[in-house]
Amino acid sequence: MEAAADLRDTASLPLKFKFNPKLGIDNPVLSLAEDTGPWNLERPRFCLLSKEEGGSFGFHLKQRLGKAGHEVCRVEPGTSAHHQGLQKGDQILAVNNNVVEHEDYVVVVRHIRASGPRVLLTVLARNVYDVTQAQRGNDAHLCPVLDSGVRPRLCHVVKDEGGFGFSVTHGAQGPFWLVLSAGGAADRAGVPPGARLLEVNGVSVEKFTHNQLSKKLWQSGKQVTLLVAGPEVEEQCRQLGMPLAAPLAEGWALPAKPRCLHLEKGPKGFGFLLREEKDTDGRLGQFLWEVDPGLPAEKAGMRAGDRLVAVAGESVEALRHEETVSRIREQGSRVTLIVVDAEADRFFRMVRLSPLLFLESTEAAAPPPVETENRPAEHRAGFPGPPGSSQCFLYPGPGGAYGFRLSCMTTGPHLFISQVTPGGSAARAGLQMGDTVLEVNGYPVGGDSDPERLRQLVEAEPPLCLTLAARSQEGLKAWTAPGSGEDWALASDLL
Repeated sequence: MEAAADLRDTASLPLKFKFNPKLGIDNPVLSLAEDTGPWNLERPRFCLLSKEEGGSFGFHLKQRLGKAGHEVCRVEPGTSAHHQGLQKGDQILAVNNNVVEHEDYVVVVRHIRASGPRVLLTVLARNVYDVTQAQRGNDAHLCPVLDSGVRPRLCHVVKDEGGFGFSVTHGAQGPFWLVLSAGGAADRAGVPPGARLLEVNGVSVEKFTHNQLSKKLWQSGKQVTLLVAGPEVEEQCRQLGMPLAAPLAEGWALPAKPRCLHLEKGPKGFGFLLREEKDTDGRLGQFLWEVDPGLPAEKAGMRAGDRLVAVAGESVEALRHEETVSRIREQGSRVTLIVVDAEADRFFRMVRLSPLLFLESTEAAAPPPVETENRPAEHRAGFPGPPGSSQCFLYPGPGGAYGFRLSCMTTGPHLFISQVTPGGSAARAGLQMGDTVLEVNGYPVGGDSDPERLRQLVEAEPPLCLTLAARSQEGLKAWTAPGSGEDWALASDLL
């Protein structure tokens, strides 16, 4: 280790506030600036959120009815979202390295849930978003992004006869920069020359002293995982006001990675058992056991003891056992599972990142189209009921349940369809956003007890039968009239 010797004496200089996006709203000067000036509201902001095992980031997300955008509709006090400055009305522009301005709502939720314990959100205040959309059009891109290939790196370094192959330059207290030994362990592990050191084994060293960093490296033993940012990454993030965040990282020489398994059911089934149990650290998860020799699961590369991370690209980390089993059954005769073995599981928990962030693009590709074994959705009009009303019979499709979101109107007793997933069962049945629902499975809806009753009905065995009110052209226009979004309490997701 070596220290930089030439440090400026800044004690006599006047204090000058410099925006630190990682601190966000916790910075008292920034709090005052947001109250008195428009700077932070007129441009995208970055919120780096974290959550504990089994917890949430602390905000609710909804899709705006009849308008573009994915809106934060509530922020829980005292949570990470609150401390990092996320505000009600913020529009989500990007999740980690994925721009989601023009993506479907379900895609945005999927990205956030797949991010694991940490996520970087790029957001814009709602009023600024609406004005910009009106000026530039709905196809405008408002989200600042890093250039292709310019990202922090997660590098796993294994000590050799020359040690880890780097020394450290620093001040009295971080930040730290690495000086590499040519051809050394760090150089071979992909650490770029002049890289800034951000984390060691998932722990931020930004506020470490040199002695604390030396102790942390010594405790790592013969191998260590470093989060680093090269000079180009550091400069571009500085220009954008973007934090050097771990969820943006790409993996280099990692000791383990997730595996993507494509299974096709045979005459004897898939050939594995899913069991909910605790790992060696006491964390509850879904584990794969009793992998039968010669059956599809083993042929796809499944190993007994693998932990299930995702089904058809959807994270199952927060799901109960019954919900996970249901997700698998929804896929029909073909299913794509993302799994980690015990070594990979320990590694990604240590660095506090989701293994789904490090799937290779070829592995993450969707499997071939599946012909579902479920009956198709039906739409039947003219049955005995209110004049002009119709019935829809829906069956869960592969990968998307019923494919719609049901919400209630705050100014009346009506339920309506607030979202329809393209290609889903509801879309095939002809449901449209704004359709009024009169009955679900034969039960009239529109009272105070609806939420609990609906929860019970949708968990019943399919098909799901919806009775819809007569649709008129005037009625359809009313659902999507400009400004009508304020009149609706759209369903939201807690993230």
